[in-house]
Amino acid sequence: QVHLVESGGGSVQAGGSLRLSCEASGDTASQWNMAWFRQAPGKERERVAFITYTGDVNYADSVKGRFTLSRGSTKTTLYLQMNNLKPDDTAMYYCAADLRIPICSGGKCFAAYWGQGTQVTVSS
Repeated sequence: QVHLVESGGGSVQAGGSLRLSCEASGDTASQWNMAWFRQAPGKERERVAFITYTGDVNYADSVKGRFTLSRGSTKTTLYLQMNNLKPDDTAMYYCAADLRIPICSGGKCFAAYWGQGTQVTVSS
């Protein structure tokens, strides 16, 4: 079992920054692949970025160059630094963990464990 708790969401104006955190606890949490997803009202959930337990990072094209994903030294905390935020970034952001890389397919996203979500709102 892995328990995920997100924090750091909020409301900012376009061009601003936020840093999301996801604290993982439970069984061998440091050995899991972790990811951030987001879901805006009326839209499908999408993967924003993921990091493997070995440290490889991948970003969605929509956030490349603006968002930075990292893990803390103990690998149980996941961070998403979001810069130059845009109104299109407005969504509920979810942390996820899985022994495989969390993915989206056929309109659904799959991960063994999910956090409860943290809201990010970007105003123009």
